[in-house]
Formats: sequence, C-alpha cells, structure tokens
Amino acid sequence: MTAGTETTTSPAHQGGSYSGRPNLQVGAANGIDYAYRDTGPENPAGAPLVLLQRFRGNLDNWDPALIDALAWSRRVLAFDNAGVGSSTGATPNTVEQMAYDAIAFIAALDLTQVDLMGFSIGSFVAQQIALTRPALVRRLILASAAPQGAVGMHGWAPDVIGAVGNPQPKPDQYLDVFFTQSAASRQAGQENLKRMSARTQDRDKATTWATRQAQYDAVCRWGIPDHGLLQQLSCLELPVFVANGDSDPMISPHYSYLLAGLIPQARVKIYPDSAHGFLFQHHAEFAADVDRFLSASL
Repeated sequence: MTAGTETTTSPAHQGGSYSGRPNLQVGAANGIDYAYRDTGPENPAGAPLVLLQRFRGNLDNWDPALIDALAWSRRVLAFDNAGVGSSTGATPNTVEQMAYDAIAFIAALDLTQVDLMGFSIGSFVAQQIALTRPALVRRLILASAAPQGAVGMHGWAPDVIGAVGNPQPKPDQYLDVFFTQSAASRQAGQENLKRMSARTQDRDKATTWATRQAQYDAVCRWGIPDHGLLQQLSCLELPVFVANGDSDPMISPHYSYLLAGLIPQARVKIYPDSAHGFLFQHHAEFAADVDRFLSASL
C-alpha cells in the first residue's frame, strides 16, 4: 500500500469537525490514488462507517453537520471514488465497476469489515458492494435509493437532470431538487449550502464533466427495467436501513418501500417535508437514527 505521507494510523484521525479535516490520499492495488477524509473519536469502537457520495458529489458536498453527528461515536470515512474530485483515474460508467473501485479503497486502508452508507448513486454502489463482497459489509444504509432494474428509473425527469446535470448547476437548481418549496425546507437548504461552503482552504477538486457523463451513464444502465434483477436483493442477509424524503423528485420514496420489501432485514423511514437532501435537512434526526441502527444488537 502506498499512501502519500498518510496511512490508516496517521494522526489525522483525531476528531474535530469534518469541515476542518485534512485531505488525505491512499494508493490502492488497482493503481488509483484515492482522496479521503477521516474523522471520529481517537479510539473508536466498532466498524468504521464508509460513505459513498451522490451524483457529481465530492468530499465538500457532504454536509459537515451530518458528518460531525455521524462521527460523534464512530470513525467515518468519506472518499472520492476513482476519477472523482482529487482521486486519480477515470470515472467508470457502470455501478459494478464503481463498486469494485470502492472495495479497492477499503482494502487499501486494511479494513476487513465496514458499515456502508450510500447516498443517491452511492446507494446503488453500496448495494452492489454488499452483493459482490457480502463479508465486507456489516450493516448497510441506503439514502435516496432504488434497486437495480426497477421500472421508472431509466434516467431522471428532464427538469431534474436539467437542474443537476448541466455544466454549472446553480444554487437555486440545487435547492429545487434537494429541498422542497416550503419555507422551512428552503431555509434548511440555505443553511446546508452555507455549511458546505464554509471550508475555504484545501477544498476538494470539483468533479469534471467526464465524471458527470460517466455517472449518468451508470444511472441509466442501473435503471433499465429488469424484474429478474430485483430478486437478487433477497440474498442480502445483513441489516439494512432505507431512508428518503417524502418529496424526492430524483429518486421517489416509492423505491424505498420497494427496497424494504425486497431485502429480508430492511427497515424504512421517510422524512417529512424533504426531498433528495433529506439527510442534510434532517441531519440531526437522521444521524440519530443511523446511530441507533448501527448500535442495535442483532
């Protein structure tokens, strides 16, 4: 393993707010140098929580308030997958390859078992990891998720991809997809944007247009209707927490209920007056729910 000047036992893992954590780098066996941030208590107990980011997201697109709440009692690792942000390589155009790249990152940190939290396209990758390498994943959190092969997921509605998929998305377009039109949700959205932009130094590299194209290709491939692919989730034997906002225009909460019906040990929660960014709007409640889920006995 090559890791720049950092390793898994580096002093970077000493707590502190996510917004102030340094950007680290680790080299993996697949030849990719992964950018990541490591936060949590100095002597965490249990499996680390590895985060899988949304469409076009990088390290700076996680809400620090959410990450800080998640990392209160456990190690949390956020990373850029291959070709994303400051990581090297090219972004693959299939969820399957993204999953293998994420597994390579986890292996580079010498982790033998982790909890996974996937958000949006990251939830697709998380499902694929759990199917491909089941012994690696202790518990699984799927935020704004849909199963592979579900009807209605072959690409996003024109207004959604027009908002989040253009070369330079604007704050108002982000708010339209990630938050509802209510005053409370819009206020939460403004606060979310402020928190994510508070870091002014050592910010991650912006995702490229090539990453956007490859990720959307992967989304569309994942969404090709195939009833048979839905059945593969029945083999997942681990506990799974499925969550979404009640008004998500990008990935309907209908798919959360579908996932919960397909996965034997799944539980589902839908958060009120929220959209694709429900986990940022309801960051304290969602983090508390995740903590209870991860800490509960089997």
